[in-house]
Parts: sequence; C-alpha cells; structure tokens
Amino acid sequence: MENRSYSQVLGPNGKAPRLASYGRRCGVATAYYAIRHPSLPNYLAAVSGSTGGVTTDCSPTSCPQRRPTVFRQLSERGRQWRSLAENMQTACDRASYDHYAARHNPAVYFPGIRDNCLHWDLAMGGSSGRFARMLADRALRPFTFITPNLCHDGHDCSTATADTWLGTWLDRIVASPTYAAGHTAVFVTWDEGLDGSSNRVATVVVAPSVTPGTRSSTRYTHYSLLRTTEELLGLPLLGAAANAHSMRRML
Repeated sequence: MENRSYSQVLGPNGKAPRLASYGRRCGVATAYYAIRHPSLPNYLAAVSGSTGGVTTDCSPTSCPQRRPTVFRQLSERGRQWRSLAENMQTACDRASYDHYAARHNPAVYFPGIRDNCLHWDLAMGGSSGRFARMLADRALRPFTFITPNLCHDGHDCSTATADTWLGTWLDRIVASPTYAAGHTAVFVTWDEGLDGSSNRVATVVVAPSVTPGTRSSTRYTHYSLLRTTEELLGLPLLGAAANAHSMRRML
C-alpha cells in the first residue's frame, strides 16, 4: 500500500475501518517503520535486504538491481513464487501505464530473475481472476507478493477507497480453503509514510495462528518483514534482514 502514515490508517481518526477490524481480529505492529523516501527503495529493501543505493523512483531499465532476492532464493531451491500486479497487461512488465506502476512491482527490477519473472510475475485479476482462483484452488505458491493498482493502493485515491479494496480481498482470503488449511500468513503494510513524518506506517498481520488483539511495540522495518518471510520459508537471511527484529513472535 502507498504513502500513508500510521495515524492516517489506524490512528484515532484513521480512515481504514475494515483494516482496523482485521487488526483487532488478528494483530498490529504498532512500531513499524519504512526505510526511507520515496517508494522504490522500500520495495527493493523488502525483497532483497538492501535499497541498492537507490534514492529515487527510477525505472527498472534505468536502475536495474543485481543482487540476491527472496525470489531468487526460492527459485534456486526449486520452489516457486508469484508476484501478482493489478492492472499489469504483460507479464513482468517494466513499463508503467494507466494505474499500473512498475516501481511498485520489485521483481521487475532484477535482471537475474528475468526468465522466471516472465512466467511468475503476472496480472492479479479481479474477483474471478488469477489470485481468486489460486485461493479457491489452494494453489498459492510459498511466497506471493501482491501489488494493487495506483488507486487501490491509495496513491491516487482516498484511504477509504484503499481500505474497501483491502477489506474485500482480506475477506476473500480468510474465507478461502487456503486460509482454512492454516498455512497462510498475510502481511499488509505501507511502503512509506508522508514526507517529513517519522515514516511510521500501519502494518497488520493476519493468520489463523495470530492471537486476536495482538499488539507488538517492537520496532520493525521492511527488513523485519523480509527476515520473517525468509524464516518462515527456511531461507538464509539477506543483507540487513540479518540484523532486523523478526516478526514471528506475532504469529
């Protein structure tokens, strides 16, 4: 999700009641911080353990990244991943258009995984599309990265609009046989807060194992999210993930 401070989403005057309800039903990381501004460095950090020195929203062709990622870790171990982007028209698309922003789809920045990206970085689809079918068919891969479009992530539309989209998909996820089987953990987070803010962002953890009403005040970052992902998948820790706090205690 895009460009909201914690208070705008889950604060006393927050505008995301559906996500807040999942926070009460499951758990909230109350001291989760983005890495920096603008958007792209945070996405890169969350999958590779480093910003790669990126300080702008440069395009995939102007600032390709050449280091290991969680995507590559899985591929090298014979395991699949999926990155599902709303409104993307072509698999692993490095162009941006309409409501699709390549800078929010980190897999397209890593040339070393290009072959797999062309098969596994795909259009998300709607209520009867690819992601919905994967949920219904218990066909989720070990790691799935979801990228909403520029309206549904809140970048170009209101927090309320983003919350409606999130709530609809979270409802579908928790009602699915995939979730009922007990093998799914969902992490909902924002790339960054507002410029000039502390960069504290809302992060909600949804899983059958989470004790309702869980609140963690441990300082987490996108490196914590990567560490937790790698721990759950049994993968070595990449870059700054090795020194970040794990979020597994929330599960």
